[in-house]
Amino acid sequence: MNSTPAVVLAEPDNPLLTYLGIRLGALEAGRCTFELDVEARHLNRQGSLQGGVTATLLDAACGYAGLQAVADGRPGNAVTLMLTISYISKVNAGRLRAIASVTKAGRSVYFSSGTLLTESGVVVATAQGTFKRSLPTSEA
Repeated sequence: MNSTPAVVLAEPDNPLLTYLGIRLGALEAGRCTFELDVEARHLNRQGSLQGGVTATLLDAACGYAGLQAVADGRPGNAVTLMLTISYISKVNAGRLRAIASVTKAGRSVYFSSGTLLTESGVVVATAQGTFKRSLPTSEA
């Protein structure tokens, strides 16, 4: 990786993630983990995890994995250019963990891949994405 300063973030600074109950597990250079305890509000009509919640978890983990710190340690921003999700297993309860890492990065565009797992290690979904870094809104 490069020698950029570490991103300092105790919780996601994203109102949607907070609303959904998605918690930051870990954030380090090139890697990110988010967690979610599945609740009834996260389920679809068939009683399994809503696909949009799966996509949100993987998008956040893949996106945050490539964030670089700005001068004060806050994370910069990024936008999703492309995200491909493969839905593999159904889940309707328990704790989920989205683990992502950067596979390749340039100056502004980076590629990440992620996996959504149950506590017992069952793969729920995988993702590959392309992201573009941008300045924090206050600096744009």
